Parts: sequence; structure tokens; C-alpha cells
Amino acid sequence: MKNQRQPGQIWETITGQLRTDLGEDVFSSWFARVEVESLEGDQVLLSVPTKFLRTWITEHYLELLAKHWSRALGRPVAVDMAVRVPRARVAGNSNGGRAAVIAAERAISARQSAGAEGVRPKLATVDGAPVTSDSGASSPLDPRLTFETLCVGTSNRLAYTAARQVAAVEPGAPLLFNPFMIHSGVGLGKSHVLQAIAAEIRAINPARKVLYLTAENFMYKFVAALRSDTALKFKEQLRSIDVLLIDDMQFLQGKSLQDEFCHTLNSLIDSGRQVVVAADRAPAELDGLNDRVRSRLAGGLVIEIGPLERELRREILMRRVEATRRHYVDFHVPEAVIDLIADQVTTNGRDLDGAFNRLMAHNQFNGTPITMELAERTVRGLVKASEPRRVRIEEIQRLVAKHYNVTKADMLSSRRNRSIVVPRQIAMYLSKVITPRSLPEIGRRFGGRDHTTVLHAVRKIEGLLARDNALAQDIELLKRQLQE
Repeated sequence: MKNQRQPGQIWETITGQLRTDLGEDVFSSWFARVEVESLEGDQVLLSVPTKFLRTWITEHYLELLAKHWSRALGRPVAVDMAVRVPRARVAGNSNGGRAAVIAAERAISARQSAGAEGVRPKLATVDGAPVTSDSGASSPLDPRLTFETLCVGTSNRLAYTAARQVAAVEPGAPLLFNPFMIHSGVGLGKSHVLQAIAAEIRAINPARKVLYLTAENFMYKFVAALRSDTALKFKEQLRSIDVLLIDDMQFLQGKSLQDEFCHTLNSLIDSGRQVVVAADRAPAELDGLNDRVRSRLAGGLVIEIGPLERELRREILMRRVEATRRHYVDFHVPEAVIDLIADQVTTNGRDLDGAFNRLMAHNQFNGTPITMELAERTVRGLVKASEPRRVRIEEIQRLVAKHYNVTKADMLSSRRNRSIVVPRQIAMYLSKVITPRSLPEIGRRFGGRDHTTVLHAVRKIEGLLARDNALAQDIELLKRQLQE
């Protein structure tokens, strides 16, 4: 049924949702001056007063806007941004002048679509990126995430090299690495590598069927297929593709979903199709996955992307400066500022982006030159606000087992030898004091034990710490190693 509300009313509802999702500060900075120009068919045109705002929103929030508009209208729509001319400059009445501005923007887009500059206007769609003919079932691909835009250093060179070889395999040729799995912490480039593989395959061999899905999207599509009695068709579609790429594998939950993924994985690999997976940890540490999936992933090539080294962090920042200069030719960041950020922001690429974006915002909004003083304030605020490293229960189990010369399997077993019971209790204690996990969840991670067993272990270790200096030193050492 066609939505009867006016575009302005719909936008008012969406702005309330954006305030809730993003917070008042972010909303005020980026969306307060957005206006709706038109809603025609499956195309929404929004406008902002400056080129900088259009560029920023297009690069960071266009997909989010498309999702909100699609949800509000009950159908997939695409969203585009225009720069509006101030009303005082427009000849004639305001309505006629604004119509002329919109017509001019559409004419530019039409020329680009026809190939005036060989570039299509960027439109975000809720069901897939408009970069390939077969992307309707895919999670959206970011056309900026290619091998050419990936900064390569010591920490990710092996993953980059293997990924390029996976993408370059000719149809019918033996697969070198199958399945191929990449794992790392957040913000270190896993998704970039997966999307680069998809983009490269589609560029060099468009006939190959490539499907990129996040684990969340896979779950959504499978559940939707079950509800609509099209599960068989969905399975057949999955098993008919040439290359399957699954991102954020750690979020794949539910026994039936994991079983279906395992069947799909086996079917694709056994028939010589390529499977590529990314997750935040190695297969053995993905306790949420069933043993069959973990075993199949571990049987392929598994590569970890390590923390970004200083030279790689610096290159990422230099690339951001170069990209910004394409839009703002006078934009300048001193070498000393680049060095400061590269030295101080060591966590991941997203935090590097955050520091750079703050500097750019000060420069573009306030006309403030980027100086060492400004950079120091920016970095200090970012580092202070950053969360301490999150420690996983699997890390605790592995480190404690190594420290006390037992195996992780021993700690998860029902064995009651003192040489195993004490390390198990220490690992439970550390899991309680370092991670935010509840007692029942910790118990499940330790071989399905009851929460009362975990509580007993915590109290036992707390009692020993008061009188056993050697144990206290051991635990402090383990804490430092876990939080480094």
C-alpha cells in the first residue's frame, strides 16, 4: 500500500530515529541542515548547504539514510545528496528557484550516468550495492574497498598476498586455499580484504557468481526463507555460486543456522567452489560455533592480521590526507602532526580515522589550521576516551593453561586433580574480574558448569589471595599479560 505521508513528515520521523541512534551531538553536526527536495518512485533526493556536508554524509551515512527511508516507506529506495544554492541567490520565487537547482543537480547526475566522466553517481540502496549485476542477494559492497586502496604492511602482508591469489584463480583451476579464513581484532582490515576479493573477481571475471554476506545478513535471509517457504530455493542459490564470502563469522548463532552453513560450506568446497571467511578470532576460539564448522574452517588456510605497525598507521593517514585534498585542494596536514597521530593512536584503523576526522572537522568548520597543539588536544581526547582492550574468556583459558602447564581441554574437563582444579579456578576468577560475562555464561564456557561452581571458584581464589603471596603475584602477572 502506498505511503500517504508527505516526504517532510517522513523525514521528521526519521530525524527522531537518527537522534536516538546517533546521539544529539552527531545529529546536530551532520543532519540539522538536511532538507528533503523530492521523493519520486524509488528515489529520494536530500540537500545540504555545503559541498563538505554532502561529501561527509555521502561517505559515512548514506546507507543508514537509505535504510531509514526504506523502512519508513515499506519498500527499497535509493538516497542521493545535492548541494542547494542559498535562496537569496536564486532568481524568481523560492519554489521556482529551488526547482531549478534540483533540475540542475539531476542533469549533472544524468550526464554522469550516461558516461560524461565515466562515473555513475553514488546511490546507497538498502538491499545491495549498485556495483554488480548479481549483487541483489549480497550485503552492500563499498566500492572504495579494493586491493588498490588497501594499505599493506608487515601485519597484513600475508593475508593480502593470499587474498590476491584467491581472487586471481582462473575458473576451473585448482583452488590454492579453500576455505580461506582471516581473523583479527576490530578495525584491522578484515572486511576490506573480503570486499577487495569480491571486487577483484568481479572485475577480472564478471561471469563468476560472487556472493558477499555478513553473518547477520546470512541469518536474516535464511530465517526469511524459512518463513516464506522458500528455504529450498535459498539453499540452491547458495550452493550454485562460485565464490562465497562470509564476514563477521563470530556472529553466526543458532544450531539450525550453523548446521545449514556447515552443509553449504561442505557442498561448496566439495564441488570446487571458493569459500572465504572473516572473524574476530581463530576457529579454535570460536566457541559459539559447532565443532563441524570450526573443524572445516581450521582445515583450510587460516591467517591472522596483527596490530597495525607504526609505518602502516602512517601510510593510512597519508592516504586519508591525499583523498581529502581531491575535494579540498588547500587542505594541509604537517608531517609532524601525521607522526604524532601515528605514534599515539595505536589501537586500530577506525581510531586513526576518528582522529583524522576530528582534525578535518576543525579545519573545515572553523577554518582552524591543523597545528601540533590542535593535534595534541585531539589525540589526547581520543586516547582518553578509548576503552581498554576487551579480554575474551578463551584468551584467559589459553594463557592460564600455558602458565600452569596444563591443556585447555583439561580445564574444561571434569577431572578433579589439584594440578587442574587450581588453574581452572584461577581462570574462572580472572574471567569474572576482567570480563563483563555473567557467572552462568562463564560456567558454560568452562565445560557447561553451573554458575554456583564459578561463584565457589571466585570466592576460593579471593580467600587464597589474602594469604598466598605467590598466588597473588601469579595472578597479577597474568592480568598484566592479558591487558597488554
